[in-house]
Amino acid sequence: MYQPLTAPIADSLGLSALVAAIPLLVVFVLLGVLRVKAHWAGLSGLAAALLIAVLGYGMPTGYALLSAGQGAAFGLLPIVWIVLTAIWLYQLTVRSGRFEDLRAAFALLSPDPRIQAMVIAFCFGGLLEALAGFGAPVAITGMMLVAIGFPPLRAAVTVLLAKTAPVAFGALSTPIIAAGELTGIPYEHIGAVVGRQTPLLALLVPVLLVLVVDGWRGVRQTWPAALVTGLAFALAQFACANYVSVPLTDIISALVGAVALLVLLRFWQPAGSAEARAELTGATTDDTREARLSAGRILLSLFPYLLVIAVFSVVKLWGAAEDALAATDVEIPWPGLDGHLLTASGEPSDSTVFTLSWLSTPGSLLLLCGVGVALVYRIKPAEALAEFGRTVVTMRWSGLTIISVLALAYVMNQSGQTTTIGTAIAGIGPAFAFLSPVLGWLGVAITGSDTSANALFSSLQQVAAEKVGVDPSLLVAANTSGGVMGKMISPQNLAIVATAVGLAGGEATILRSVLKWSVGLLLVLCALVFLQSNVLSWMLPR
Repeated sequence: MYQPLTAPIADSLGLSALVAAIPLLVVFVLLGVLRVKAHWAGLSGLAAALLIAVLGYGMPTGYALLSAGQGAAFGLLPIVWIVLTAIWLYQLTVRSGRFEDLRAAFALLSPDPRIQAMVIAFCFGGLLEALAGFGAPVAITGMMLVAIGFPPLRAAVTVLLAKTAPVAFGALSTPIIAAGELTGIPYEHIGAVVGRQTPLLALLVPVLLVLVVDGWRGVRQTWPAALVTGLAFALAQFACANYVSVPLTDIISALVGAVALLVLLRFWQPAGSAEARAELTGATTDDTREARLSAGRILLSLFPYLLVIAVFSVVKLWGAAEDALAATDVEIPWPGLDGHLLTASGEPSDSTVFTLSWLSTPGSLLLLCGVGVALVYRIKPAEALAEFGRTVVTMRWSGLTIISVLALAYVMNQSGQTTTIGTAIAGIGPAFAFLSPVLGWLGVAITGSDTSANALFSSLQQVAAEKVGVDPSLLVAANTSGGVMGKMISPQNLAIVATAVGLAGGEATILRSVLKWSVGLLLVLCALVFLQSNVLSWMLPR
């Protein structure tokens, strides 16, 4: 039986936290500074985590290796499976020749690529985040931006930045519901607090998207669209989280943001669209076909993505369908590990059961969508299978990256390294309110999941809040809100988006491009949470 210690290194919490952070430092230094390939960075971080677990925390070698194996299994299914099927779905569109029609269809909405980025990355990505979550939104929207002519790096940075606003309420608010279950605080109350934090991010993100896509020229020329989209999304997010339905927040916010933008475009168009289109995507009026595009071709070009929305909406919003799929899940107590691990508080760990979601995972639903696309596009089964095989080959290194990073996360979690880091940060006293979102940010950076970050740190945030005299729901919500900025720098998400946009091996370049946005938005949220703990406490629901 293994029970992790919070301060195993010389009985010093601070020193133990520094040692526990080494695997993360290894990954980020190798990726961001030394520019080592992502799969080698992930494997090196995993090796460091294993050594620290065994030598520093006294975890039996067998348990450490089994923890890595469980993490690798989770990395393979559902994470790699989701990305694999999302890319295959897109490749079927390319195989059919429909991606040029897709490009022309979006040009009918607006020929301006800066507007298209808001529609695809922010609004459509937010809707996908509400329904699917995991890595599907960045994979699908990243490929769509590349399809309409965006350079791969710009597409990757755009979709990662856009994914900040909706993540807290992603997958029908699963992160918030998980936090409620772990802390005993009603998830509706946590969601209401999050709905008074993340709308600030939603207001800023469309402006930042335009800045990423076209610099200050883009901001000057398209700020009305960015402001209207962000404001509509933010107001809808606040209203829905507080007064309508926490699980439906992202769906309603994404739709309201998109409708507000479309209404604005009926009366206003940005200046410089032709120049921006030529410079940013290489397209001109002469080489597009929107003028000759029939309604049928528009529908067919959008069919894969409309099908994704339809399938996920049915599954997520129709309880009977979701329950039927969930009933096929197989819970597997991890051999050699289940029943042998305790938490730091001495309770039996429930993290040693692996759930094989072979049918309910978004990856399997995307596979179903891919089969539907192949049938509608009249792609022969042999061609579809060959495309699937080519996608597997393309993903081999990024898949290894994802698997190694999830193995690292499980070793850190089950050996106690993650708890040590969180406890050290929580022990700084009243100033913890400012750093509270950093815990969520770190949790998502490690695991790639806001739900997992809440599973790690929600209870810790609650206890720390009670010790420093702050409303526990504020800091539990801050953990969720802070996690959304960690998505941008999570090695798992970097590998997903790099593969999706065709930059396999370019994770280090993407990391350097998004790090400033991740840290900058995190500091904004830290300041807001700190103020909400004192002078702005009136913002919190009663």
